[in-house]
Amino acid sequence: MRTAKNPITKVLAATVLALGAYSSGALAQGTPAVVCPDYKQPSSKVPSQRVGRKIQDAFEAYSNDLVNEAISILMDIDTSDEFDRAYTDRFIGNLLAAKEGEAKRALTYLEGAARKKLLNDTEHASTLKLVADLNLQEQNYATAVEWYKKWQDFTCKENPDVYVRMAQAYYELKQLDKIIEPANRAIALYEKPNKNPYVLKMTSFYERKMYPQTIEVAEELVRLFPDTPQWWTQLGFFYMLVEDYKKALSTFEMALNQGYLKKKSEINALAQLYATNEIPYKSAKLQEKYLNEGLFERDAKRLAGIANVWHQAKELKKAANYYGQAAALSNDPDHFRRQGSLLLAAEDYSDAIKALQKAVELTPESESGRLYMAIMEAYFYQGKFKQAHDYVQLAKKDKNTARSARSWEPYIKEKAKNRGISI
Repeated sequence: MRTAKNPITKVLAATVLALGAYSSGALAQGTPAVVCPDYKQPSSKVPSQRVGRKIQDAFEAYSNDLVNEAISILMDIDTSDEFDRAYTDRFIGNLLAAKEGEAKRALTYLEGAARKKLLNDTEHASTLKLVADLNLQEQNYATAVEWYKKWQDFTCKENPDVYVRMAQAYYELKQLDKIIEPANRAIALYEKPNKNPYVLKMTSFYERKMYPQTIEVAEELVRLFPDTPQWWTQLGFFYMLVEDYKKALSTFEMALNQGYLKKKSEINALAQLYATNEIPYKSAKLQEKYLNEGLFERDAKRLAGIANVWHQAKELKKAANYYGQAAALSNDPDHFRRQGSLLLAAEDYSDAIKALQKAVELTPESESGRLYMAIMEAYFYQGKFKQAHDYVQLAKKDKNTARSARSWEPYIKEKAKNRGISI
């Protein structure tokens, strides 16, 4: 997971330009680099005249986009003065950091420049932070945290971006519990809400299976960033995770009404929630809509699922129709059986018989007793007692339906006799 990228290249241009004007007096006029109580800023230092000239030459080369030449000039500087060395190494490190693939070399120079407190406050502070950023970029997460803390200890400053990067480093280190404190500090410091610390907090709680806390953060994300679809759907799934189906349904419905549900999994979740909350009609209508729009595949499983919720909604003919569509694709006897049973219940006896007979063709004889009984009923209610009697005879051969068939047999004969039909 990456919640915050290190804007190192972007920052370096301004940093290197500042290096060109190496008069520390100019740097000291802005915001103090160190804000620790009772801190006394030491006297500013500047490079020696000889080193300063070479640095100026390097800066001019850099200004003309001759980065390699600038680095070469700086590499040629040979000095025994510790400040000159640290100042030069910092310049080299900054230039290397701006070049792709040179982060490791940059760190060698920058860490050397920052390890002793030789630079002026502004230079030292920015170097500490850059070393931390580069280590984070290079996936040296524990080292990055150490250098961020060094920057904090030296400057006594709090920066929300730094806290986010520390939290991200803890995530990468799988030290999930340590994410919370820096994430909270970042949230408190940002003037305008930033999603990254919330996402890190939510991830920390979720991966530790702390679901109530996960939901609290997800709710906050929805409140602060209501125009971001993923926070709505994520919150809905979290509610489902803790089986709070009413809140899950409410969340997904609001997301749907705002046009935020796009994925098949999200529409499936809402359809499932309608059914779970005993609103099968809406589940069926929703699935029909997205089936017709092509989001859902028209396969037997989907069609049977729609049939099931139409059945729950007591829309027997619609349910039967979908089971029939599913059966046409699957050739599954159970789909034909369900279609026939629903048509029987809807008193569409002729079509019920067709579906049930198809089920019989696909079902072993030893398991067909219930199908024979259903066909028998369909013929009986049509007044076709001879055919009903034939099927009750077949049902008597199945031990599972024999008793029921025997009880129907005299009833069929009596009805046939009353109608003057000979069996």
